[in-house]
Amino acid sequence: MTQNSTAEVVRVHADHTMTKHLGNWTTARTFQVRTRRGAAVIDLRSPEIADGDIELDLDIDHGMVKLLLPADATVDQWGIQWTGAGKVKDGEGAKAQGGRRVRLTGRVSGGEVRIHRGGMAILSAMFSRAYLEDLKRAHRDGAMPTVDDPTRTA
Repeated sequence: MTQNSTAEVVRVHADHTMTKHLGNWTTARTFQVRTRRGAAVIDLRSPEIADGDIELDLDIDHGMVKLLLPADATVDQWGIQWTGAGKVKDGEGAKAQGGRRVRLTGRVSGGEVRIHRGGMAILSAMFSRAYLEDLKRAHRDGAMPTVDDPTRTA
C-alpha cells in the first residue's frame, strides 16, 4: 500500500462482531481493514474525505466488508489476493466515469467485499442504530440527519 508520510491511516477491526462507521466519520483516504468471522461497514461517501484515490488494505478471514460509495466511484480490485471462495459483489458498477477511485489490496480468505452505491448505500446506512441516534440528534437540534446522506449539510 502506498501512502504519504503525512497521510492518516484509519484502522477498522471486526473480530467476531459487526463494526459500522457511517456518515462523516473520517477525513482519511487510507484504511487498514481486518475482519475475522465478522463484518465491517465503511461509509466512504463523505465530502470531508480529501480528494484523490482511496486505498483499503484488506485482511479478511471468513468475514465481510461492505463499502458505501458515491454512485460515480470506481473500484479497483486487482490488488486483492484470494484464498478459497470469495468475491467482490458490485451489483451496479460506477454510473459515470471520472469519479473517485477506490483501490482494494490485501488478502481475502473465504470472505467477500460488498459495494453499495446510491439508494442501496442510503438504505444500508438507514438500517442502523447510528441512523436512529442521528435522527434523534437532528430532531433535538432542529437540523437534518447526515448518516443516510453525508453530503447533506443543512
